[in-house]
Amino acid sequence: MVMTSVRLPLGALLALTTAAFVTVLTEALPAGVLPAMSADLGVGESATGQLVTVYAIGTAVTAIPLVAATASWRRRRLLLVAVAGFAVANTVTAVSAVYAVTLGARFVAGVAAGVVWALLAGYARRVAPVELAGKAIAVVMAGIPLALSLGIPAGTFLGQAVGWRAAFWVMTGIAVVLVGWIVVAVPDFPGEASGRRQVVAALRMPGVVAVLVVTAAFVLGHNILYTYIATFLGAVGMGGSVDVVLLVFGVASIVSIWLVGASIDRRLRALTVAATLLVAVAAAGLLFESPVAVFVAVGLWGLGWGGVPTLLQTAVAHAGGPAADTAQAMLVTLWNVAMAGGGVVGGVLLDAAGPTSFPWSVLVLLVPVLVVVRRFPRALS
Repeated sequence: MVMTSVRLPLGALLALTTAAFVTVLTEALPAGVLPAMSADLGVGESATGQLVTVYAIGTAVTAIPLVAATASWRRRRLLLVAVAGFAVANTVTAVSAVYAVTLGARFVAGVAAGVVWALLAGYARRVAPVELAGKAIAVVMAGIPLALSLGIPAGTFLGQAVGWRAAFWVMTGIAVVLVGWIVVAVPDFPGEASGRRQVVAALRMPGVVAVLVVTAAFVLGHNILYTYIATFLGAVGMGGSVDVVLLVFGVASIVSIWLVGASIDRRLRALTVAATLLVAVAAAGLLFESPVAVFVAVGLWGLGWGGVPTLLQTAVAHAGGPAADTAQAMLVTLWNVAMAGGGVVGGVLLDAAGPTSFPWSVLVLLVPVLVVVRRFPRALS
């Protein structure tokens, strides 16, 4: 994918990739160090899981209002403020010994994430030549599997070796370096017209609602399992292999986004169906609870999930037409509502039925995904 994009402005795009990397790293790291955070903060594991939930809530409740309120801001200025927000929030998380303070810091980080996700796809399209816009988005979205394959396993290992707080300090350092990189390498662009009046218009565009439904169900199922992956692995006797399992997931995700980036313009719907089926097979594989089955299933899970963010962002951009920017902000909001729901529903399932119920929930939630993709093919074409 990258080898064929010689004319892409890689300095700027890789800075945006790093912004996506930091966003996912900040979001998901508690899943990898959840038992240690739980013990240190003096709360149960289901309560610690809500650190992912409140992050998602921060994004969900502020993405659309902030996109509207900052529509006139210069784009680089807005991006810099958001990345600086990550630095502040991760610093507070690293030093806090009070659960409520940590929750507040995670909410602030979620607000910053909402701004970043609303900016990235549009920014990638503006810095790249028109004919390479799709590949530019794929390059930027590669930050997601890179965070999953490198950042989260490394953070998990670091957390186990020297303490989870050190991992959050490293994230602060990355955010500080990224601020300088953006100033040097990322071009500035003027703001755009407010999207307040375009929400209804976006919802009326054929296919937008269908993509949003797919997003809600797919992301909810994924996050129920991913948020509590350390707890699930502990229940099946693999609690010491969390970092390795996350590495397998992340490497498979990188392969996934490479495959998606290579053919997304021609096979959007087919790739979405394939991703759904791969994740479903993976969830079924986890039910066997043996180490071999778990590693194979996690590989299939990453192979299915890795390209999903790019697939859905591309789908909503196509479906949204003239209201694509607003549709993108709506997808970001719904994505994070589903993330928050994953933390909440996963916590309820953990307390009520135990961690082995998580794969079943994924299978149930993927049914409406397949139904919508089959009934509304134009939404993903």
